[in-house]
Amino acid sequence: MTLVKGDIVKGVIEQVHLKRQVKTRQQYLFPELDYVPLNSRQASSIVNSLFEIMKSTLERGESILISGFGKFQVKFKWAGKARNPGTGEMIIVKSRRIVTFRGSPKLRIKINQP
Repeated sequence: MTLVKGDIVKGVIEQVHLKRQVKTRQQYLFPELDYVPLNSRQASSIVNSLFEIMKSTLERGESILISGFGKFQVKFKWAGKARNPGTGEMIIVKSRRIVTFRGSPKLRIKINQP
């Protein structure tokens, strides 16, 4: 299964609730009424702004560290020779910057649990 942006938005809608400013009598009896779920537009705005911040940070060449998840880093790769696997022709690959991800030890432990 592949996680897409829409799935992240649905998760944000389910997990994030805003606290109401004013309490009514019912909210004193039922504390679960004290929170308002996000609507789809608000959740997608949050997710889109998060990805825009991440993209702009990586474009500047800076690293992104998400505690308990991992680290996104921009690395430089020099130009070099490569071979086209279809034709066997030797080509020159230009130098470029790539994004790498290194998972945190906590993430690795969770992934490898039985």
